[in-house]
Amino acid sequence: MSAVEKASRPRVAIVNFGMGNLFSVRQACLRAGLEPSITSKKAELLEADGVILPGVGAFGRAMETLREQGLVSVLKDLAAAGRPFMGICLGLQLLFDESIEFGRHEGMAIFAGQVVRLEPGIGPAGRPLKIPEIGWKPLRPPSGRGWDGSLLEGLPEGAHMYFVHSFHALAAKSESVLAITPFGDMNYCAAVQQGRLFACQFHPERSGPVGLKVYENFRKMILSGR
Repeated sequence: MSAVEKASRPRVAIVNFGMGNLFSVRQACLRAGLEPSITSKKAELLEADGVILPGVGAFGRAMETLREQGLVSVLKDLAAAGRPFMGICLGLQLLFDESIEFGRHEGMAIFAGQVVRLEPGIGPAGRPLKIPEIGWKPLRPPSGRGWDGSLLEGLPEGAHMYFVHSFHALAAKSESVLAITPFGDMNYCAAVQQGRLFACQFHPERSGPVGLKVYENFRKMILSGR
């Protein structure tokens, strides 16, 4: 690979704490023009141009593992420093103050708010909503807001993404909410962004071409800040 090609393929560290669909995230990064590495080493996280925190599983166990690896303070410092950062599914939830999944567990407190369980309700045609929620759901910007300048830029309102989850974030600050999606008679937070820190409840790496656009926008965010 030439020096020019290397410069156009930002290095991205995918955080490995044993609870993420790492291969799918890595493949999406490669398709989007990123150079990914799967790692739990502090030095590699600090040297990377961008960081991705994926995750599938229980909040409490995830935080325990990240603490054991000594990565919580590193990730918080990188986010505070403005390093391009993307959290996915559980990786979004871990960025909030706390979760009440199987007890009460402290999160990274980067975003203000609490992670709570989806409440059973009634969906289309009067059918009970299933939990966990699994499948394709539409994204919409909160009222009066658009997606320009965010990692959802270029996506049409109503773009469908793939979700698999039983819990969702209640953001304390509405200005951090980038996208919402419906669940029965409510809308929950589907994505947040604060500067160069983005996180989503859905799985863009499992959402086809529209999800790949999120990774392409992440690459653009990194390159624009160099």
